[in-house]
Order: sequence, then structure tokens, then C-alpha cells
Amino acid sequence: MPVGAIGVLIAGLSARTSLRVGAAAGMGAATADGIYALIAVVGGAAVAGLIAPIATPLRWAAAAVLLGLAVLTARTAFRKPGEARSEKPATPLRAYTGILALTLLNPATVVYFAALVLGRSGEGGGAWFVIGAFLASASWQLLIAGGGSLIGRLLTGERGRMITALVSAAVIAILAIHLL
Repeated sequence: MPVGAIGVLIAGLSARTSLRVGAAAGMGAATADGIYALIAVVGGAAVAGLIAPIATPLRWAAAAVLLGLAVLTARTAFRKPGEARSEKPATPLRAYTGILALTLLNPATVVYFAALVLGRSGEGGGAWFVIGAFLASASWQLLIAGGGSLIGRLLTGERGRMITALVSAAVIAILAIHLL
């Protein structure tokens, strides 16, 4: 499975905070995938047709949000130890809802799932498709969060924290630009 901007964001968040926060973020992405799989099963081609006209503005909005997150992530690279933080600390709930909302900005997922649902042979199995899509996404996102947490533990010093934040910000920015 490819790692996109959301995966990099989850890995970076997990590296900078904790596995618990990263896992919650991963479950936000998996929940969005599950929602889109459900929409694809219920609405299929009709939903894909409704989303097509707004796909470009949603893609631009997602790219803008990702670029903003890249800037905020890069800023953390230059924060001195003990420096007061102006933003609220990351919590599992905040990570879950933020990644859920950001992942829902990508309508290509529902179009992709609709194509899969419409292309399968035979009737039935819609519930299994939704469950399978959610579980596959959840396992992948949790693996990414675990990897990010491991990297965060290995790079706990100031230089490692700075490098992790800058690399994460650069990759998020590149993927956001690629999204456009």
C-alpha cells in the first residue's frame, strides 16, 4: 500500500507525540475509508457522479490544509526545548477528528471504492466490503503509526526531533503539491 500525505502525517504525529495519538489519527483515516466504502456500497455510481463536480475544489482545500500542516510541522523543528507552545497539545481525540476530517476531504476515495463495488461480480457482499475496507485501512494506518512511534523513539534528541519534523514537513508539502 502506498504511503500518501495522510500516512506521512500520521507517522510524523506519532513520532513527535506518542503511539496513542498516532494510533488515534490512524483510526480517523480508517474511519473515513470505512465511511467512503459504505457510501460506495449504498450509492455506487450515483454518489461518484455527485462528487465529480466538486472533486477539484475539495482537492484544492485538502492541498491547502496539508500545506498549512507542513508549515506548522516545520515550525516545530526550530522550537527550543521547554519553549512555550502556543497551540494546543495533541490528544488522541483531536488527532482522530483532525485526520478524519482531512481524509474526508479526498473524494477520490469514494470514486475508487464505487468503481470497485460496481466492478465486482454477483450481488451481496456489500457489508463485507465495508468491513474489509475499514479493517485493511485500520491495520495499515496502525502499522504506519507504530513505525512513526518507533522512529520517534530512536530520534529523541533535539537534532533527531528537528530532522524528523523537517523531513515530515517536506514530504507533506510535496505530497500536497502532487495532489494538485
